[in-house]
Amino acid sequence: MRKILVTLLAFSLLYFSTIAIHQPSDIIIHGQESPPYAKWGKIAMQNVKQKYPNADIVDYLHVGRKTGVQNSTETFKLWLRAPDKEFGVFVNITFDNESEEIVDITYKEVDR
Repeated sequence: MRKILVTLLAFSLLYFSTIAIHQPSDIIIHGQESPPYAKWGKIAMQNVKQKYPNADIVDYLHVGRKTGVQNSTETFKLWLRAPDKEFGVFVNITFDNESEEIVDITYKEVDR
């Protein structure tokens, strides 16, 4: 009887440990592409971290893209939490349509 319990316990541990290793969040979906604004969102977050080093980015929103003949502008709203306040920052990244070289980056702080 004791051998059966020990064997069941050993198999249970092996079974549950393999379940814990293969959680759905660990599964990588092949072929899933990043959205076209992902590159610009990463740049927006990096620049905001440099501009506001004492604040943490707690939320991120892609507002949209305005496409022009020569340049386009990606707009993001980032929500920051600093030791003394919380605030939003609109980041506009203007870039050349052909070369994707950044032409300008602007920041506008907002309360809400």
